[in-house]
Amino acid sequence: LLSLYIYLNLFLSHRRHSKNRNLNDDYEEEENTDRSSQSSKAKKKKKTPQSSNSESLTMSCSVAVCNSPVFSPSSSLFCNKTCILSSPQETISLTLSHLKPSAASSSPSSPSAASPKSPFRLRFQKPLTGFAPAPPLGFGSESVSASQSPPGGALKRKRPTRLAIPIGTPDFVAPTSGNLAAATPREESREVEREGDGYSVYCKRGRREAMEDRFSAITNLHGDPKHAIFGVYDGHGGVKAAEFAANNLDKNVLEEVAGKRGESEIADAVKRGYLTTDVAFLSEKNVKGGSCCVTAMVSDGNLVVANAGDCRAVMSVGGVAEALSSDHRPSRDDERKRIETTGGYVDTFHGVWRIQGSLAVSRGIGDGQLKKWVIAEPETKSLRIDSEHEFLILASDGLWDKVSNQEAVDIARPFCVGGIETKKKPLLLACKKLVDLSASRGSSDDISVMLIPLSQFI
Repeated sequence: LLSLYIYLNLFLSHRRHSKNRNLNDDYEEEENTDRSSQSSKAKKKKKTPQSSNSESLTMSCSVAVCNSPVFSPSSSLFCNKTCILSSPQETISLTLSHLKPSAASSSPSSPSAASPKSPFRLRFQKPLTGFAPAPPLGFGSESVSASQSPPGGALKRKRPTRLAIPIGTPDFVAPTSGNLAAATPREESREVEREGDGYSVYCKRGRREAMEDRFSAITNLHGDPKHAIFGVYDGHGGVKAAEFAANNLDKNVLEEVAGKRGESEIADAVKRGYLTTDVAFLSEKNVKGGSCCVTAMVSDGNLVVANAGDCRAVMSVGGVAEALSSDHRPSRDDERKRIETTGGYVDTFHGVWRIQGSLAVSRGIGDGQLKKWVIAEPETKSLRIDSEHEFLILASDGLWDKVSNQEAVDIARPFCVGGIETKKKPLLLACKKLVDLSASRGSSDDISVMLIPLSQFI
């Protein structure tokens, strides 16, 4: 419709100019007749075309229109090449065209605007006065559609540069002794499995060159079999943060919790343990990356779960899955508001919400370059273990991105409650089944699963 409107305006304008030109010609003929009657020697003036000895001035007007039955279909908007402007007393050529993306592939059945057969090409004579040739217009290599251009030339907010999270490799392997276990598999390790005292864990490397998942377990604390602490850590941007957390977080939490009584005091002590670990890691030299963490501390039948990031704790309550933690991701409304109020921004890239266009988790240990928004303060949940609380699953997001909470409980429960008659250890077999299920559904991330029967702590 826009093209038709412009076409009609040009046509009417052409008619008006033609009419004025005819009146001027008639007036000139009358003057020539009067002069010839007064002077017999006067010669008739020969009319010559106005544009015979002059250079032509051609202007190209390109109009971007949506696909319609009037024009040949096209998948994108277009801009014609800029024509050369010459002297002012010349021909103006206005061209309306809607071309294919490639001029070489244009169909002969759809003539272009440059073709003489095109109904959208008008030429008319009009003398121009006081007109200076304009410099050629240039277009960038990237085309921007009309719908994306801000009205009135308004500038968009410039997005900060995407932060690159480096990928590191482990350079330290911590020993394990007694009832303390901190898993730090070497770079070439693809699988790590352990059947400990009252727990089992299985880790499988994804497509990365080095496994960035870690775990820790301290059981039989102070000779008390009902006192233990477990953790799973999912590193990003290298393995150092996860490794540091596996070796220090549980100890820092236990130091803070010592001597505390009451649910609120213990919860505050656990938070201080996380924050202390974060400060200690960032004070190290040449450290990069970060780690999500989930821990479960059991003492005298009381369970305290804490998490920072998207590692998750799920408990089976009579066969029903109950999440004891909430993933910290920028897609959460409260997390996004917290980030934006402190000057950060959250956007989505390939369907994944990220902080500053970089990190897909909003809490964790490390991440010094994003520390203003990626905090280490965990969320905690406390409860009293009873007979209905069957077992606890601690796992990295490599499992939870592909397996639901209830699926995980349904698969692990036959191995944890009553046990399955098998030569293999049932808890470890359950961990492997969960990891293999996630991998079979396309998970390319590192996957770590820890199973902890809760009946031993009642």
